Amino acid sequence: MSKLKAIIPVAGAGTRLRPFTYTQPKALIPIAGKPIISYIIDDLKSHGVSEFLFIVGYFGEKIVDYVKENYADLRTEFVFQAKREGIGQAVFLVKEFVHPEDDLIIVLGDSLIDISKEFYLSKMSSIAIKKVKDPSNFGVVELGDNGQIIRFVEKPKMPKSNLALTGLYKIVDTEILFSILEKYAKDGMRTEGEFQLTDVLNEMLKQGVEFDLVTADHWLDVGNGEVLLNSNSLLLKKYGGFIAPTARIENSVIVEPVYIADNCEIINAIVGPDVSLGVNTRIENSIITNGIIGSFSKLDTMKLSEFVIGSDSSLKGASQTITVGDNTEIDFSR
Repeated sequence: MSKLKAIIPVAGAGTRLRPFTYTQPKALIPIAGKPIISYIIDDLKSHGVSEFLFIVGYFGEKIVDYVKENYADLRTEFVFQAKREGIGQAVFLVKEFVHPEDDLIIVLGDSLIDISKEFYLSKMSSIAIKKVKDPSNFGVVELGDNGQIIRFVEKPKMPKSNLALTGLYKIVDTEILFSILEKYAKDGMRTEGEFQLTDVLNEMLKQGVEFDLVTADHWLDVGNGEVLLNSNSLLLKKYGGFIAPTARIENSVIVEPVYIADNCEIINAIVGPDVSLGVNTRIENSIITNGIIGSFSKLDTMKLSEFVIGSDSSLKGASQTITVGDNTEIDFSR
């Protein structure tokens, strides 16, 4: 009997999310109170995934520690990707942990996807897709006149399709997948310097593999600050937010949905809607809406909207939109 096994590449440096990724991997950036990787793991667990293979790299030890501490019940393996040469290479690195009878779920570590349970129950290899306005930023699938798949193209300069690959794949043709990966690795097959998964999918097509295309209900490609804020807002609305019992709130107004973590202090302030606060954060004499603040940060006499502030940061006296990384101190009142 086949079992579902997840492959999650999380080795990227997250350059589009700097300065936050200067001190932590993208997968651990919190949205609506939880790191990105937690949403991915929790969703996969709910669909019966029993084993997890993580490909780590940049700040990989932090991901290992987080998963082991918060998901001690999972069967996990961690493989280090020393040189990042594409998703194809990342998947190939976990070959020794995959058996021919395994059904694989490959999901990128920065993709939050809602999709019907039929995707996970499908008896054939499947790919989650979504129509997008600008397909040039994604891999796409091109279809023929009768709806058959013609080919997959990675970030096309002149897109012929707006059906983007969301970064979620189910592969039941496991032996074919790894035989192609092994051949490409041996021959040094690259496209624009990377071992592209889209090239592998095209070769699988040539070998007769049929793919089911399943449209995702929702897809958040958490790759930059703007998407981060949109994701935070959507997830707060979806899950209803949270205010920790240990939070201290005095003479303040909370406009839900918000996520307020343990031991936060909110004094003489208006917080929300769509605000997430990490643990031990203090907000005083301030008005903040639509933003994310990391743990152990302090805001005093601030009016902010559409902002992202890292952990261990201190800001005082300003009214603006702002992005601040970890370990920062700014005093606008001077």
